[in-house]
Amino acid sequence: MYNITLIPGDGIGLEVTEAMKKVVKASGVSINWEEVVAGEKVIDEYNTPLPDYVLESIKKNKIAIKGPITTPVGKGFRSVNVALRKELNLYANVRPVKSFDGIKSRYEDIDLTIIRENTEDLYAGVEHKVGDYAGESIKIITKPATERIVNFACNYTKINGYKRLSCVHKANIMKISDGLFLDTFEKVCDENNIDRLNGANEKDVSIYRDDVIVDAAAMNLVLNPEWFDVLVMPNLYGDILSDLCAGLVGGLGIIPSANIGDEYAVFEAVHGSAPQIAGKGISNPTAIIQSAVMMLRYIGEYDAANLIELSLKEIFKAGKIITPDLGGNSTTEEFASELCRLIEKNK
Repeated sequence: MYNITLIPGDGIGLEVTEAMKKVVKASGVSINWEEVVAGEKVIDEYNTPLPDYVLESIKKNKIAIKGPITTPVGKGFRSVNVALRKELNLYANVRPVKSFDGIKSRYEDIDLTIIRENTEDLYAGVEHKVGDYAGESIKIITKPATERIVNFACNYTKINGYKRLSCVHKANIMKISDGLFLDTFEKVCDENNIDRLNGANEKDVSIYRDDVIVDAAAMNLVLNPEWFDVLVMPNLYGDILSDLCAGLVGGLGIIPSANIGDEYAVFEAVHGSAPQIAGKGISNPTAIIQSAVMMLRYIGEYDAANLIELSLKEIFKAGKIITPDLGGNSTTEEFASELCRLIEKNK
Protein backbone atom coordinates (compact mmCIF):
# COMPACT_ATOMS: atom_id res chain seq x y z
CA MET A 1 0.00 0.00 0.00
CA TYR A 2 1.18 3.50 -0.88
CA ASN A 3 0.85 6.50 1.44
CA ILE A 4 0.00 9.58 -0.62
CA THR A 5 -0.99 13.07 0.47
CA LEU A 6 -4.33 14.24 -0.92
CA ILE A 7 -5.22 17.94 -1.01
CA PRO A 8 -8.84 18.24 -2.25
CA GLY A 9 -8.62 22.02 -2.65
CA ASP A 10 -11.39 24.58 -3.06
CA GLY A 11 -14.64 24.73 -5.02
CA ILE A 12 -15.10 21.62 -7.13
CA GLY A 13 -11.93 20.11 -5.69
CA LEU A 14 -13.73 17.80 -3.27
CA GLU A 15 -15.99 16.42 -6.02
CA VAL A 16 -13.25 15.72 -8.55
CA THR A 17 -10.84 14.23 -6.01
CA GLU A 18 -13.56 11.85 -4.75
CA ALA A 19 -14.10 10.71 -8.34
CA MET A 20 -10.35 10.25 -8.79
CA LYS A 21 -10.08 8.13 -5.63
CA LYS A 22 -12.88 5.89 -6.86
CA VAL A 23 -11.21 5.39 -10.23
CA VAL A 24 -7.77 4.67 -8.77
CA LYS A 25 -9.32 2.09 -6.42
CA ALA A 26 -11.04 0.42 -9.38
CA SER A 27 -7.67 0.11 -11.13
CA GLY A 28 -6.50 -2.20 -8.35
CA VAL A 29 -3.88 0.00 -6.70
CA SER A 30 -4.16 0.21 -2.93
CA ILE A 31 -3.52 3.71 -1.59
CA ASN A 32 -3.80 5.15 1.88
CA TRP A 33 -4.86 8.73 1.21
CA GLU A 34 -3.63 11.14 3.87
CA GLU A 35 -6.10 13.97 3.35
CA VAL A 36 -5.03 17.46 4.35
CA VAL A 37 -6.86 20.75 3.93
CA ALA A 38 -5.40 23.79 2.20
CA GLY A 39 -6.87 26.82 0.51
CA GLU A 40 -9.62 29.25 1.45
CA LYS A 41 -11.10 27.00 4.15
CA VAL A 42 -8.09 27.32 6.46
CA ILE A 43 -7.14 30.98 6.05
CA ASP A 44 -9.16 32.27 9.01
CA GLU A 45 -7.69 29.67 11.36
CA TYR A 46 -4.07 29.63 10.17
CA ASN A 47 -3.73 33.02 8.42
CA THR A 48 -2.37 31.20 5.37
CA PRO A 49 -3.85 28.98 2.66
CA LEU A 50 -0.89 26.59 3.11
CA PRO A 51 -0.49 25.52 6.76
CA ASP A 52 2.71 23.79 7.84
CA TYR A 53 0.96 20.44 8.27
CA VAL A 54 0.40 20.25 4.51
CA LEU A 55 4.12 20.51 3.76
CA GLU A 56 4.91 18.10 6.59
CA SER A 57 2.55 15.51 5.10
CA ILE A 58 4.08 15.82 1.63
CA LYS A 59 7.62 15.63 3.00
CA LYS A 60 6.69 12.47 4.89
CA ASN A 61 4.89 10.74 2.01
CA LYS A 62 7.06 12.17 -0.83
CA ILE A 63 4.08 12.23 -3.21
CA ALA A 64 0.91 14.33 -3.29
CA ILE A 65 -2.03 14.96 -5.58
CA LYS A 66 -4.13 18.08 -5.33
CA GLY A 67 -7.29 19.63 -6.63
CA PRO A 68 -7.68 23.30 -7.59
CA ILE A 69 -6.87 25.85 -4.89
CA THR A 70 -8.02 29.47 -5.04
CA THR A 71 -5.52 32.23 -4.32
CA PRO A 72 -7.45 35.07 -2.62
CA VAL A 73 -7.18 38.26 -4.66
CA GLY A 74 -5.82 41.34 -2.95
CA LYS A 75 -5.14 39.74 0.44
CA GLY A 76 -1.37 39.35 0.24
CA PHE A 77 -1.28 35.55 0.22
CA ARG A 78 1.18 33.77 -2.01
CA SER A 79 -0.24 31.21 -4.45
CA VAL A 80 -0.30 27.73 -2.89
CA ASN A 81 1.00 26.30 -6.15
CA VAL A 82 3.96 28.68 -6.19
CA ALA A 83 4.66 28.04 -2.51
CA LEU A 84 4.65 24.26 -2.96
CA ARG A 85 7.07 24.49 -5.87
CA LYS A 86 9.45 26.67 -3.91
CA GLU A 87 9.29 24.87 -0.55
CA LEU A 88 9.66 21.39 -2.11
CA ASN A 89 12.04 22.42 -4.91
CA LEU A 90 9.71 21.05 -7.57
CA TYR A 91 11.77 22.31 -10.47
CA ALA A 92 10.07 20.51 -13.37
CA ASN A 93 6.52 21.21 -14.42
CA VAL A 94 5.39 18.49 -16.82
CA ARG A 95 2.25 18.98 -18.89
CA PRO A 96 1.40 16.16 -21.34
CA VAL A 97 -1.08 17.20 -24.01
CA LYS A 98 -2.96 14.45 -25.85
CA SER A 99 -6.13 14.59 -27.89
CA PHE A 100 -9.03 12.21 -27.25
CA ASP A 101 -11.20 10.81 -30.02
CA GLY A 102 -14.66 12.07 -29.13
CA ILE A 103 -13.67 15.36 -27.50
CA LYS A 104 -14.31 18.23 -29.87
CA SER A 105 -11.10 20.04 -30.76
CA ARG A 106 -9.40 21.52 -33.78
CA TYR A 107 -6.89 18.72 -34.18
CA GLU A 108 -6.54 14.96 -34.03
CA ASP A 109 -3.67 12.80 -32.79
CA ILE A 110 -1.87 15.48 -30.79
CA ASP A 111 0.74 13.97 -28.48
CA LEU A 112 3.24 16.44 -27.05
CA THR A 113 4.61 17.51 -23.68
CA ILE A 114 5.54 20.91 -22.30
CA ILE A 115 8.39 20.80 -19.76
CA ARG A 116 8.66 24.08 -17.89
CA GLU A 117 11.46 25.19 -15.58
CA ASN A 118 9.59 25.90 -12.38
CA THR A 119 11.86 27.87 -10.07
CA GLU A 120 13.25 31.00 -11.72
CA ASP A 121 12.88 33.33 -14.74
CA LEU A 122 10.54 36.29 -14.17
CA TYR A 123 8.59 34.16 -11.70
CA ALA A 124 11.44 34.31 -9.18
CA GLY A 125 9.54 37.29 -7.81
CA VAL A 126 12.44 39.74 -7.82
CA GLU A 127 10.65 42.98 -8.60
CA HIS A 128 10.29 46.46 -7.19
CA LYS A 129 8.83 49.87 -7.84
CA VAL A 130 10.87 52.75 -9.20
CA GLY A 131 9.24 55.76 -7.63
CA ASP A 132 5.64 56.19 -8.70
CA TYR A 133 6.27 55.84 -12.40
CA ALA A 134 7.72 52.38 -13.08
CA GLY A 135 8.00 48.80 -11.96
CA GLU A 136 10.98 46.52 -12.59
CA SER A 137 11.05 42.73 -12.66
CA ILE A 138 14.32 40.82 -12.93
CA LYS A 139 14.56 37.80 -15.21
CA ILE A 140 16.82 35.19 -13.61
CA ILE A 141 18.21 32.28 -15.63
CA THR A 142 21.00 30.24 -14.06
CA LYS A 143 23.18 27.53 -15.51
CA PRO A 144 22.54 24.97 -12.71
CA ALA A 145 18.75 25.30 -12.94
CA THR A 146 18.88 25.09 -16.74
CA GLU A 147 21.15 22.05 -16.68
CA ARG A 148 18.75 20.37 -14.28
CA ILE A 149 15.62 20.98 -16.36
CA VAL A 150 17.28 20.07 -19.67
CA ASN A 151 18.62 16.82 -18.21
CA PHE A 152 15.10 16.09 -17.01
CA ALA A 153 13.73 16.81 -20.50
CA CYS A 154 16.36 14.61 -22.16
CA ASN A 155 15.49 11.70 -19.90
CA TYR A 156 11.75 12.26 -20.36
CA THR A 157 12.12 12.29 -24.14
CA LYS A 158 14.08 9.04 -24.17
CA ILE A 159 11.99 7.16 -21.61
CA ASN A 160 8.71 8.03 -23.31
CA GLY A 161 9.91 7.20 -26.81
CA TYR A 162 9.63 10.68 -28.27
CA LYS A 163 11.77 11.77 -31.19
CA ARG A 164 12.09 15.56 -31.13
CA LEU A 165 13.26 17.68 -28.19
CA SER A 166 12.81 21.40 -28.79
CA CYS A 167 14.20 24.30 -26.77
CA VAL A 168 11.83 27.27 -26.74
CA HIS A 169 13.50 30.64 -26.11
CA LYS A 170 13.88 34.30 -27.10
CA ALA A 171 17.67 34.35 -27.31
CA ASN A 172 17.56 36.52 -30.42
CA ILE A 173 16.47 39.42 -28.18
CA MET A 174 17.42 38.42 -24.62
CA LYS A 175 20.90 37.34 -25.59
CA ILE A 176 22.29 36.93 -22.07
CA SER A 177 19.44 35.27 -20.14
CA ASP A 178 17.75 33.23 -22.86
CA GLY A 179 21.13 32.93 -24.56
CA LEU A 180 22.40 31.11 -21.48
CA PHE A 181 19.34 28.85 -21.49
CA LEU A 182 19.89 27.94 -25.16
CA ASP A 183 23.66 27.43 -24.81
CA THR A 184 23.14 25.19 -21.80
CA PHE A 185 20.48 23.24 -23.69
CA GLU A 186 22.97 22.56 -26.48
CA LYS A 187 25.70 21.37 -24.09
CA VAL A 188 23.43 19.15 -22.01
CA CYS A 189 21.93 17.57 -25.13
CA ASP A 190 25.45 16.81 -26.37
CA GLU A 191 26.16 15.08 -23.06
CA ASN A 192 22.96 13.05 -23.49
CA ASN A 193 23.81 12.11 -27.10
CA ILE A 194 20.87 14.04 -28.52
CA ASP A 195 22.22 15.73 -31.63
CA ARG A 196 20.89 18.20 -34.15
CA LEU A 197 19.87 16.77 -37.51
CA ASN A 198 22.74 18.56 -39.31
CA GLY A 199 21.26 17.81 -42.70
CA ALA A 200 20.12 14.29 -41.91
CA ASN A 201 16.54 13.20 -42.56
CA GLU A 202 14.57 13.00 -39.33
CA LYS A 203 13.25 9.62 -40.47
CA ASP A 204 16.78 8.27 -40.26
CA VAL A 205 17.40 9.18 -36.60
CA SER A 206 15.79 7.91 -33.42
CA ILE A 207 16.00 11.19 -31.50
CA TYR A 208 17.16 14.73 -32.22
CA ARG A 209 17.10 18.27 -30.87
CA ASP A 210 16.32 21.70 -32.24
CA ASP A 211 15.38 25.14 -30.95
CA VAL A 212 12.42 27.41 -31.67
CA ILE A 213 11.94 31.10 -30.89
CA VAL A 214 8.93 31.41 -28.58
CA ASP A 215 6.73 33.47 -30.90
CA ALA A 216 7.35 31.04 -33.77
CA ALA A 217 6.65 28.16 -31.39
CA ALA A 218 3.29 29.70 -30.44
CA MET A 219 2.33 30.12 -34.09
CA ASN A 220 3.39 26.63 -35.13
CA LEU A 221 1.74 24.99 -32.13
CA VAL A 222 -1.51 26.43 -33.44
CA LEU A 223 -0.84 25.74 -37.12
CA ASN A 224 1.05 22.44 -36.95
CA PRO A 225 1.02 20.94 -33.43
CA GLU A 226 1.92 17.53 -34.85
CA TRP A 227 5.43 18.85 -35.54
CA PHE A 228 6.31 18.81 -31.85
CA ASP A 229 7.06 16.10 -29.30
CA VAL A 230 8.75 17.49 -26.17
CA LEU A 231 9.35 21.21 -25.63
CA VAL A 232 11.54 22.50 -22.78
CA MET A 233 11.53 26.17 -21.84
CA PRO A 234 11.92 28.80 -19.11
CA ASN A 235 9.14 29.43 -16.62
CA LEU A 236 7.11 32.23 -18.20
CA TYR A 237 6.99 30.73 -21.70
CA GLY A 238 6.00 27.38 -20.21
CA ASP A 239 3.15 28.91 -18.25
CA ILE A 240 1.73 30.51 -21.39
CA LEU A 241 2.33 27.75 -23.93
CA SER A 242 1.08 24.95 -21.69
CA ASP A 243 -2.34 26.60 -21.49
CA LEU A 244 -2.27 27.31 -25.21
CA CYS A 245 -1.65 23.62 -25.86
CA ALA A 246 -4.48 22.65 -23.51
CA GLY A 247 -6.76 24.74 -25.69
CA LEU A 248 -5.77 22.67 -28.72
CA VAL A 249 -7.28 19.49 -27.26
CA GLY A 250 -10.32 20.62 -25.31
CA GLY A 251 -9.14 22.80 -22.44
CA LEU A 252 -7.71 22.59 -18.94
CA GLY A 253 -10.53 20.31 -17.82
CA ILE A 254 -8.85 17.29 -19.39
CA ILE A 255 -5.13 18.08 -19.10
CA PRO A 256 -2.95 16.62 -16.31
CA SER A 257 0.05 18.24 -14.69
CA ALA A 258 2.94 17.25 -12.44
CA ASN A 259 5.50 19.24 -10.48
CA ILE A 260 8.55 17.07 -9.91
CA GLY A 261 11.77 17.50 -7.97
CA ASP A 262 14.54 15.20 -6.84
CA GLU A 263 12.77 14.29 -3.58
CA TYR A 264 9.09 15.08 -4.00
CA ALA A 265 6.35 15.11 -6.64
CA VAL A 266 2.99 16.88 -6.62
CA PHE A 267 0.40 15.98 -9.25
CA GLU A 268 -2.47 18.36 -9.86
CA ALA A 269 -5.44 19.50 -11.85
CA VAL A 270 -4.54 22.95 -13.16
CA HIS A 271 -8.04 24.19 -13.93
CA GLY A 272 -9.78 26.62 -11.61
CA SER A 273 -11.85 25.86 -8.53
CA ALA A 274 -15.06 26.86 -10.39
CA PRO A 275 -17.04 27.98 -7.30
CA GLN A 276 -20.04 28.77 -9.51
CA ILE A 277 -20.69 25.04 -10.06
CA ALA A 278 -19.29 23.65 -6.81
CA GLY A 279 -21.75 21.30 -5.12
CA LYS A 280 -23.85 20.79 -8.25
CA GLY A 281 -22.20 17.47 -9.08
CA ILE A 282 -21.47 18.36 -12.70
CA SER A 283 -17.73 19.05 -12.60
CA ASN A 284 -15.38 17.22 -14.95
CA PRO A 285 -12.86 15.05 -13.05
CA THR A 286 -10.79 14.13 -16.11
CA ALA A 287 -7.85 16.44 -15.36
CA ILE A 288 -7.23 15.06 -11.89
CA ILE A 289 -7.86 11.49 -13.06
CA GLN A 290 -5.24 11.98 -15.76
CA SER A 291 -2.94 13.50 -13.14
CA ALA A 292 -3.46 10.33 -11.11
CA VAL A 293 -2.43 8.34 -14.19
CA MET A 294 0.83 10.30 -14.22
CA MET A 295 1.20 9.63 -10.51
CA LEU A 296 0.68 5.89 -10.97
CA ARG A 297 3.38 5.78 -13.63
CA TYR A 298 5.67 7.74 -11.32
CA ILE A 299 5.34 5.07 -8.62
CA GLY A 300 5.74 2.24 -11.14
CA GLU A 301 2.09 1.14 -11.41
CA TYR A 302 2.15 1.09 -15.20
CA ASP A 303 -0.58 -1.52 -15.73
CA ALA A 304 -3.08 0.43 -13.63
CA ALA A 305 -2.16 3.69 -15.36
CA ASN A 306 -2.58 2.14 -18.81
CA LEU A 307 -5.90 0.61 -17.76
CA ILE A 308 -7.34 3.96 -16.68
CA GLU A 309 -6.01 5.67 -19.81
CA LEU A 310 -7.56 3.03 -22.07
CA SER A 311 -10.90 3.36 -20.28
CA LEU A 312 -10.82 7.15 -20.61
CA LYS A 313 -10.31 6.76 -24.36
CA GLU A 314 -13.33 4.46 -24.52
CA ILE A 315 -15.64 6.69 -22.50
CA PHE A 316 -14.86 9.72 -24.66
CA LYS A 317 -15.09 7.80 -27.92
CA ALA A 318 -18.54 6.51 -26.94
CA GLY A 319 -19.57 10.07 -26.05
CA LYS A 320 -22.64 9.03 -24.06
CA ILE A 321 -21.60 9.66 -20.47
CA ILE A 322 -19.67 12.92 -20.35
CA THR A 323 -19.97 16.07 -18.27
CA PRO A 324 -21.68 19.31 -19.42
CA ASP A 325 -18.43 21.18 -20.12
CA LEU A 326 -17.73 18.64 -22.87
CA GLY A 327 -21.24 18.78 -24.32
CA GLY A 328 -22.85 16.02 -22.27
CA ASN A 329 -25.37 15.98 -19.44
CA SER A 330 -23.88 13.44 -17.04
CA THR A 331 -22.92 14.08 -13.45
CA THR A 332 -19.45 13.72 -11.96
CA GLU A 333 -20.62 10.56 -10.18
CA GLU A 334 -22.09 9.05 -13.35
CA PHE A 335 -18.87 9.73 -15.25
CA ALA A 336 -16.73 8.15 -12.53
CA SER A 337 -19.01 5.12 -12.23
CA GLU A 338 -18.95 4.49 -15.97
CA LEU A 339 -15.18 4.83 -16.00
CA CYS A 340 -14.93 2.27 -13.19
CA ARG A 341 -17.19 -0.08 -15.14
CA LEU A 342 -14.93 0.20 -18.18
CA ILE A 343 -11.86 -0.40 -16.01
CA GLU A 344 -13.38 -3.64 -14.70
CA LYS A 345 -14.29 -4.66 -18.26
CA ASN A 346 -10.77 -4.02 -19.51
CA LYS A 347 -8.94 -5.89 -16.74
